[in-house]
Amino acid sequence: MVDSTFTANSTDAIDNDIDINTLDSNITAKTIEPEVKPHLILALDYGVKKMGMALGNTITQTARAFDILAMNNGQPDWDNLIGIIKVWGVAQVVVGLPLNMDGTSSMLSKRAHKFARRLAHRVMEQHLPVTVSLCDERLTSIEAREIAWDNGWIKNERDPIDDISACILMSTYFADPNSSIAIDAIKAE
Repeated sequence: MVDSTFTANSTDAIDNDIDINTLDSNITAKTIEPEVKPHLILALDYGVKKMGMALGNTITQTARAFDILAMNNGQPDWDNLIGIIKVWGVAQVVVGLPLNMDGTSSMLSKRAHKFARRLAHRVMEQHLPVTVSLCDERLTSIEAREIAWDNGWIKNERDPIDDISACILMSTYFADPNSSIAIDAIKAE
């Protein structure tokens, strides 16, 4: 979990000429509110065992691979995920929706939809001004594996590429932001 408090330490004391031995801990602790950066988007390539993450910037229309989170049967470490959103000041989260090639829902797309609803609920509980939406991610894993292989980023076809898939998801979103659907606009299946 991300610690959102700041307490004076010896470096602060030197910089500010404060005697930390005489400070009351209640006076020195102050809450630092995370700053939301409206141009930052977090793309999530949802999976049951792991979830790829990419950070996108709406100003430059670029994305970079960020991390791959371990999932426990489709559930992340919620405190860690919310902490990442807070610390980075993410304004929007785009969750990949793995539809079948004919556009119909798959079992995994239903789980991704449920995950996105839970995420939207958790950010609301934290009073974070974050929008959660779903975006079609068909074929991102295949494209990510080809890109990673061609660039020498992976040596084995089993090497993880989920964060690269999240970058491709972000590119899809940037190409057509109106193709994503906000979670609050979607009825539960």
